[in-house]
Amino acid sequence: MIPRGSEALFVLQHLRDEAHRFAITYHRDKRGKRALASPLDDVAGVGPSRKKALLKRFGSVARLARASEDEIASTPGVGPDLARAIRDRLTSSEPAGGRRSA
Repeated sequence: MIPRGSEALFVLQHLRDEAHRFAITYHRDKRGKRALASPLDDVAGVGPSRKKALLKRFGSVARLARASEDEIASTPGVGPDLARAIRDRLTSSEPAGGRRSA
């Protein structure tokens, strides 16, 4: 047993608190990145500005997945090849039933 007022107990409590703080911060960061992830992040050639333009035009990734290649290609900055890559990525990530699991 370690006496309540001892310096050793204080050091152990401080170590415990720091370990918990570190673990909680890591978990929050990891969860935050997962929440902001998008299938568009995996498409080569789609950066933040094209991603923003696509989402602004279609409103959501689900609507973008239902759009044709021609509709996607009509978005400024997106050509036919990139539209095909986006369409391929979005249709390959949809499980049967048309809904993505979280």
